[in-house]
Amino acid sequence: MAQDGPKIAFTGRLLMIGCGSIGQGVLPLLFKHIDVTPDRVLVVTADSRGRDVAAEAGVAFREIVITRDNYLDVLGPLVEPGDFILNLSVEVSSLALVRFAKDKGALYLDTCIEPWAGAYTDTSLTPSQRSNYMLRENALALKRELGKGPTAVIAQGANPGMVSQLVKEAALKLAADLGKPADVPASREAWSKLLHELGVKAIHIAERDTQVSSEHKKPGEFVNTWSIDGFVSEGSQPAELGWGTHERHMPPGGERHPAGCDAAIFLNRPGASTRVRTWTPLAGSFHGFLITHNEAISIADYYTLREGGRVVYRPTVHYAYHPCDDAVLSVHEFAGRNWQEQETQRLLMDDITSGVDELGVLLMGHAKGAYWYGSRLSIEEARAQAPHNSATSLQVVAGVLGGMVWALENPEAGLVEADELDHVRVMEVMRPYLEPVVGAYGDWTPLEGRESLFPEDIDREDPWQFKNVLVV
Repeated sequence: MAQDGPKIAFTGRLLMIGCGSIGQGVLPLLFKHIDVTPDRVLVVTADSRGRDVAAEAGVAFREIVITRDNYLDVLGPLVEPGDFILNLSVEVSSLALVRFAKDKGALYLDTCIEPWAGAYTDTSLTPSQRSNYMLRENALALKRELGKGPTAVIAQGANPGMVSQLVKEAALKLAADLGKPADVPASREAWSKLLHELGVKAIHIAERDTQVSSEHKKPGEFVNTWSIDGFVSEGSQPAELGWGTHERHMPPGGERHPAGCDAAIFLNRPGASTRVRTWTPLAGSFHGFLITHNEAISIADYYTLREGGRVVYRPTVHYAYHPCDDAVLSVHEFAGRNWQEQETQRLLMDDITSGVDELGVLLMGHAKGAYWYGSRLSIEEARAQAPHNSATSLQVVAGVLGGMVWALENPEAGLVEADELDHVRVMEVMRPYLEPVVGAYGDWTPLEGRESLFPEDIDREDPWQFKNVLVV
């Protein structure tokens, strides 16, 4: 269990926007880490979810739908210099709130780069325009525009977020195990050189959720262990992945973006309809959904190594997600309805009877084969740590807490991504909520067991080619 320690000094007020599964999970834990009293915390959210949890914490609760037309009028009177905006909402523009926070002199954190309502599925936009890649490019443009000032941490939950810190810790452990121990790199370029020297070609954000409810999914119902609105939105976006320099084959339907850092590609199909092969120590080999996530792009970009302006190294990075079994059934039904969401949602929480969320980073292509490093949090361990959490939500909550502590300790950093945070400090806050955190080597490759039934067009010279992992 996480031990109580010194709280981070904070004299302002905390405005939490959104109070779904993550908001309800983080609310009781804020007071363990931050020196704030309930009377200085306000929840503003679109519906009544979380009202009871806020009341239990003694926190004021307002039910208001925030839109692009009213956000300045609604939020303006609620924020002053030195306050903290914690954005855990859906369909509220992250970049609008970052700019608002800068103007107000307030700190800011969110768990993903969220657009205004409708942007994820707006067919008047091209697939590239409604991608996470382009959302991130817009965020980077805002970073350049705003410069230094009040810290705004974007995309710092579990994934995106915590997994970026896990990559750094895993790289250092891998280096030691390969007989190439390294000091903690002091720059982005030094981190890129380390991964290049280790021979890492691909990084999967590999997640297998085995949590089980006492009540199985019903027809016409979408069931999940975390935000259903969030999962539906990102599952409807184009599948995306960071695109490595070793790749020789563009996957079917794959395209590059017309502008930006060029660290990623997208596929002309929803992520929730695309599966990839991956591996975790407990689950072994499995198929995961290629759901678009900010970290697949930001990690690939962060570890891009350039010489004289030319890209000489970049790993392929993608999320491979096997949600709980009832969520898999929900996705299949969702796809069969031509991506029209089911009439009913059910968030799994108190009805979970058992299971583990095995979430980590799988570093592949190096001399030791494959190295998975991450959290193996069970529902029992999650409940022992905090109320109102599943194993899945607590991993996100841990990332939020770690990012908030870092922001309060570094209040003038401007807009920063998860990959830019001090991973040692953030892991110090997160680790007690993630335990057990484990590393495991395996000899798995995406070619394992292939062609057992039918011949396939695969290239055995390089098993880390994305061509060999896509299931079409």
